[in-house]
Amino acid sequence: MNIELRRNLLMRVFLAVLLFVLASGTLSAQDANDLLRRIDESLLPNSYEAYRTIVNEEPNGSKKEFSFFTIKKGKDKIAMLYLAPASEKGRATLRVGENMWLYIPNVNKPVRITSLQSVTGGVFNNADIMQLEYAEEYNASLAGGSDEETILDLKAKSPTVAYDRLKMWVTKDGTSLRKVEAYSASGMLIKTLEFKQMKDFGNGLVRPSIIETYSPLYKGYRSLLTYRSIKSRSLPDEAFTLNFMGRLGSLR
Repeated sequence: MNIELRRNLLMRVFLAVLLFVLASGTLSAQDANDLLRRIDESLLPNSYEAYRTIVNEEPNGSKKEFSFFTIKKGKDKIAMLYLAPASEKGRATLRVGENMWLYIPNVNKPVRITSLQSVTGGVFNNADIMQLEYAEEYNASLAGGSDEETILDLKAKSPTVAYDRLKMWVTKDGTSLRKVEAYSASGMLIKTLEFKQMKDFGNGLVRPSIIETYSPLYKGYRSLLTYRSIKSRSLPDEAFTLNFMGRLGSLR
């Protein structure tokens, strides 16, 4: 084989390998994002109502509990009415896309809040308790796994998202979320969320009923969010407006 023929053959092999690698990378990214969408679908109906509680635990053993009535519609709207404790009853929070507001009875108008603030205190922030869909906020890539689970790396699509990157452990078939680690843009671990106690909520929805979170930034603190009930429900767009925040209780 002459030198020119050999060079052409090597070039063809190189190009074939390069195209294969590029194609494989594209497929892997597509697979990861498809898996992320399946996780979103497995966690909650597209539109629903739910009753939830949050318990914040402090290093000294003290606890504070909150109860909420929550509604969500589509991919970008969620609202919560505070039922307990008595000092918080009647308050409401609303999220539309990345915009969030807090309504306090007897105050003239809702006030803006941010995703990293926490209106309940504890380790959960506003973005955690008013979580929309992961696939709307993050691009996913495959980061490894085992025979039982897959690990995803999630990169925020926008700098306005609460966490720059997430590391997510999911079951191989994408039917259950097990753990999420949240990181800052500098790579610092902010918190860990563990998804526990699978529960059948009816109508084919089987998902973790408890989310536990803790953080290296808050030693000895822990917060637990428990889903008491979840039910698919059609909801009017009006329910996710500033003017309706004081009337969320009418939907119970």
